Amino acid sequence: MKKMARAVSTVAMGALVLGSYVSGAESGQLTATAADLPASMQQNPSGVMDKVNRNNGDRGRGNDDGNPGHGDGDNRHGGKHDRWNDVEAENIILMVGDGMGTAQRNAIRLAYVGLTGELAMDSMPHAGRAHTNSADPKTFVTDSAAAATAMASGIKTYNGAIGMNLEREPVTTVLEVAEDMGMSTGLVTTSQVTDATPAAFGSHVLDRDAQSKIAKQYLTSSHPEVILGGGEDYWYPEGNPGKHQDNPPADPTEQSKGTEGNLVELAQQQGYEYVWDREGLQEADGGKLLGLFANEEMFQYGEKVEEVYEPTVPLTEMTSTALDILSDGPASSDEGFFLMVEEEGTDAMSHVNDAALTIKSGIEFDKSVALAKDFAQRDGETLVIVVGDHQTGGMTIEALDDPEAPDESGDGLSAEDGPISVAGSDQQFMVDWTTGGHAAIDVSLTAMGPGASLLTGVFENTHIHDVMLQVLRGDEDSDDDDDEDDD
Repeated sequence: MKKMARAVSTVAMGALVLGSYVSGAESGQLTATAADLPASMQQNPSGVMDKVNRNNGDRGRGNDDGNPGHGDGDNRHGGKHDRWNDVEAENIILMVGDGMGTAQRNAIRLAYVGLTGELAMDSMPHAGRAHTNSADPKTFVTDSAAAATAMASGIKTYNGAIGMNLEREPVTTVLEVAEDMGMSTGLVTTSQVTDATPAAFGSHVLDRDAQSKIAKQYLTSSHPEVILGGGEDYWYPEGNPGKHQDNPPADPTEQSKGTEGNLVELAQQQGYEYVWDREGLQEADGGKLLGLFANEEMFQYGEKVEEVYEPTVPLTEMTSTALDILSDGPASSDEGFFLMVEEEGTDAMSHVNDAALTIKSGIEFDKSVALAKDFAQRDGETLVIVVGDHQTGGMTIEALDDPEAPDESGDGLSAEDGPISVAGSDQQFMVDWTTGGHAAIDVSLTAMGPGASLLTGVFENTHIHDVMLQVLRGDEDSDDDDDEDDD
């Protein structure tokens, strides 16, 4: 283990946000100095480090069995020799099934491996459950931006916020911490690479819709070595279609709309190899890689287009390439890597209440989880976390219609969906939907590797950030903790 390189001081971490401080609603510029930051951030840039470093606290830090504390402040799970100070991971792979609640996981399992089968994402030694509520003053039902900011930065915030707290100040992300520690980092998604979930790990904007500003911050502030997914439209200005046709037949509304100039050209100037199709990804050999494989998401969905989940580059291949580059490529680091992988189809297809395509995208996600698990099992020093950011669609699984108990949900968007066959069985099931939006339901989490036992039980989604940060930093605070206890 590389303790010396891992000893990141609060002062060093404070430098992370200097290039990300956003002073106004339209700001995407990197112009702040330390004096520009709020006093609280000058001392503690993320606003969460003291929460992680304290001996015991409102949430506790876990007991010797690896169980996290949960918020009543009685220190019932505390103790200076708890597991928080005993684990360190060389690498972290965070796998996010967007919109993937427990019902989605179960539907994927039934359709893919059957009643007695087990998904790769479920066959992991540690399991927990995360609350997903945001701190939005209008509704506690989270969106992906607030949920991802909670996991990336350890704070609850308003819906639409990307790496910003309720005071609209930037909060340091775990990806930025990893980069500052000399680690390699990557963002992989089937959505736009600048969509809410990846954006919250590598940028700071007041509104998730500022996707070109998000892209520019990847290049000028957070610097992930691998960026793979869709969303080329936000990297080229209007009138420059890039490598993907403007106004394609599948969705004529798609066209370049970037607001920050030619960002692909800027990326190439910074040493990124740019690829835009499957062949290019397979042949990529650069140290830093930018791959944009679609105008918008890497699939089609919505009211005016036919729903299709057929990414030109499968999530499995993007995941495999990212793992290869970050672990053993020119961009790899002796200090390890942080990789976030997202499947967006589980959310998008749940929004339009399409059970078959929700399951199809979920199966691709599970295959990608299997790749991450295989890497972690061979490596032995990698924490893998699989979680949904929230639940979409209010999905439930039901038996086939009984004539005496017909579909109670009626017609239209939220009507029953199916039947869907159970793998390895002659049985079938129906999916029922209650909404085309998000639901305030806890999400399942599974994990393996160093620190995974700290993710058991029931906790806020901010706890995911706290655990990732602590296993990256290892036991650097243990001596300080001992000194405080001896006072």
